[in-house]
Amino acid sequence: MEDPITQDGHSKAVLEKHQELPPTPPISDSCDEDAEELPVVPASSRPTVTLDVDKKTPDSHVPRDPRLIRLTGVHPFNVEAPLSALFNEGFLTSPELFYVRNHGAVPEVLDEDIPEWEFSIEGLVKHPIKLTLRQLCEQYEQITCPVTLVCAGNRRKEQNQVRKTKGFSWGAAGVSTALFTGVAFSELLKKARPLRKARYVCMEGADKLPNGCYGTSVKLNWAMDPNRGMMLAHKMNGSMLTPDHGKPLRAVIPGQIGGRSVKWLTKITVTAAPSDNWYHIYDNRVLPTMVDPEQSANDPGTWADERYAIYDLSVNSATVYPAHEEQISLSKADQSYTVRGYAYSGGGRRVTRVELSVDKGRTWRLANIDYPEDRYRDTERYLYGGRLDMSWRESCFCWCQWSMEVSIAELASANDLIVRAMDESMCVQPKDMYWSVLGMMNNPWFRITIHKQGNHLSFEHPTQPALQPGGWMERVKKAGGNLTNGQWGERIGNEDEDLQESAAVPEVVMTKEGLKNEISIDELRKHDNETDPWFVVNGEVYSGTSFMKDHPGGAQSIISAAGVDSSDEFMGIHSETAKAMMPSYHVGTLSSSAMTTITNGPPSNTSPTDEPRPTFLNPRQWCSAPLTGKRAVSSDTVILTFQLQHSAQTLGLPVGQHLMIRLKDPSSPSGRDALVRSYTPISSTTKQGHLDVLVKLYLDTAATSGGKMSKALHSLAMGATADFKGPIGKFEYQGQGRCVVSGRERHVKQFAMIAAGSGITPIFQVFRAVMQDRGDRTRCTVLNGNRMVEDILCREDLEALLEGNEDRGEVIHTLTKAPYGWKGLVGRINGELMEKHCKRDRDTMVLICGPEALEKSVHKALKEQGWDDEQILFF
Repeated sequence: MEDPITQDGHSKAVLEKHQELPPTPPISDSCDEDAEELPVVPASSRPTVTLDVDKKTPDSHVPRDPRLIRLTGVHPFNVEAPLSALFNEGFLTSPELFYVRNHGAVPEVLDEDIPEWEFSIEGLVKHPIKLTLRQLCEQYEQITCPVTLVCAGNRRKEQNQVRKTKGFSWGAAGVSTALFTGVAFSELLKKARPLRKARYVCMEGADKLPNGCYGTSVKLNWAMDPNRGMMLAHKMNGSMLTPDHGKPLRAVIPGQIGGRSVKWLTKITVTAAPSDNWYHIYDNRVLPTMVDPEQSANDPGTWADERYAIYDLSVNSATVYPAHEEQISLSKADQSYTVRGYAYSGGGRRVTRVELSVDKGRTWRLANIDYPEDRYRDTERYLYGGRLDMSWRESCFCWCQWSMEVSIAELASANDLIVRAMDESMCVQPKDMYWSVLGMMNNPWFRITIHKQGNHLSFEHPTQPALQPGGWMERVKKAGGNLTNGQWGERIGNEDEDLQESAAVPEVVMTKEGLKNEISIDELRKHDNETDPWFVVNGEVYSGTSFMKDHPGGAQSIISAAGVDSSDEFMGIHSETAKAMMPSYHVGTLSSSAMTTITNGPPSNTSPTDEPRPTFLNPRQWCSAPLTGKRAVSSDTVILTFQLQHSAQTLGLPVGQHLMIRLKDPSSPSGRDALVRSYTPISSTTKQGHLDVLVKLYLDTAATSGGKMSKALHSLAMGATADFKGPIGKFEYQGQGRCVVSGRERHVKQFAMIAAGSGITPIFQVFRAVMQDRGDRTRCTVLNGNRMVEDILCREDLEALLEGNEDRGEVIHTLTKAPYGWKGLVGRINGELMEKHCKRDRDTMVLICGPEALEKSVHKALKEQGWDDEQILFF
């Protein structure tokens, strides 16, 4: 007898020990002894050890295959297989190489708890149902059938090359096929008996995400139709579902985008309207192509329009062989080459033709198509504990493989190889891309370019997945070609010059027009001082003298850059507005020999030195420190701990100042560009051996594009290093009310501290310095604005500092989305609130840090109340 949940020895033993699940019939083909042999299930070697890269993440309990290509850094886990490896497995895909789309951490489910995994069917039904997985196997007929699942983002990297979407870069392997075993959705719904007004079936999983659990919906009449093939599955290729694929129970919605097949299923609700789940509304949609990212973020109503929701897959195809960078010797010109690839469509529609062209689509020829799915129609048997009977069903829910022989001589005379597919509704892949803000459902012709190099041909796919460089689209874009010109960015014949205009936004000019002044290394070194500092950005030399006083980072940041190449930090931090100001400070171009000298100058200290320094930071040199700790303090905030060079070393950061962090930008085409951002550590300036940085995570969502730096810091692996430089800033608190602002000493009796979100970190640093000094009589009033209670950062630390210091300090929280029973203030920080709590006199200084909108509104209100600009400081 076969265990209905798993064929894995260890898991089976656990389940048999608990005797929770009923036996099911063995595999049998006695119903049709003459049936054609079924496709081979690929050998599966289940990983048993957690990869090092996952050990410090919430998925530390999930073993994974190292061959998978990670598309979103370390966590969450979103992967595809190498395209050739996926195709080589054949019609069916092993769980190890099956693509994964996770929005967050994978729920941990122990094998012994699987039989009692519970889910419900409720809502607009006459008979609500609550079942365990054991009862699902006992009380309902089990079925087995092959299904191809496809991520709606498959081939999105191509859209991201044209214009960055809000989604990460899938290659062409976001598609996989497996034999799923479970119960027909229609059988469960018939038992529940939906009411007359019911129209939709909403599903929710057990994953815990920033915006609640993942959920979505499908139409009720589709779920009730056996021809649609929807099911609740607990097996995949005969074995228990793996954690990444929904262990122990998931929905399988054939013919529709993978986002409808909810994993870790816990709840089914029959409703009159589509799901109101955040992920149903802000994910898996194709918005009109003219809606840009900014417009989509400013108009939430666009997302709620159900007309833009994606259900059925579009017809699509890709060429797998020739593989990217594959080479064919021209000495075989008298032979042929077998071009091979895959195709699929949605809604149960069969792919009826695949066509190839070697002359840019002027003429086409038909490829041979193999439909392995049809072999399952010609048999009736029990397979993996489920009844396999597809003989009555015409729907096609699986990919097909196609091939065509092309002479090598013909390939040698062509510039590219193009494929397109058509389904039985006569829907055909378009030539041109339909760009949309989420980059979903990309299905234009799949084009491979052919290059003649010496005595061989080489082939170039459109893109490579994730951050992997390569592909003709990247090459054409770097060369300034317009990928939307209808000719793949390449000029053909006497093509109109207008088609060659690049759609790229022109870069800001940072040099003085007509200035031709070569700066030698000796001349640059003359200005390596505090009185007239010169610095270098991208080979150009600028004078910092004229704007040292008003520079937001303070004079020290200019002095620290004197005589060195500051390209990374300048380009990484400054806005387009700041860059546009640079021509007025431009003094010349660095000579090539001088550029070589400063480029090969003192490197950043990437390892501990033999001579330990008492302080870590260096204002003129990047210093590296490894990541040794990562602690989540909320759903979107972490504290990162970095180890200094020795246990007695302090950071060397004055109170009120900040430092710069530098990382390689994983999203840059080359992977070598730098990200530089300023942060204020939350660890004490006197802490020895370690540095703690609080990071607010701005990750990608369907509605917004995340922050590059926070995503890079979030994906930083344990032991990996980040570079630090500083201190910078024009404000320093020296204690007892003494401040230094832009080099001028001042004395204050009171701070009015206004913060929002992660802007609390520099405020917290000054507040702590005052409160920890019992002799400091400076009074501090903190106004801290946030959306929800869980968004309040450093709350416990602030409250601890107040204990015993109530006469000198006050912390006031206000929320825009306050829960029931909240005892603090409600609403945004405004003029009325500041006037009530911030005493205006000459001995008070206002410290402000938060989003730009807050800073602008606060500044306007303060000016209206009579505050002078010299009393207001923006961190």
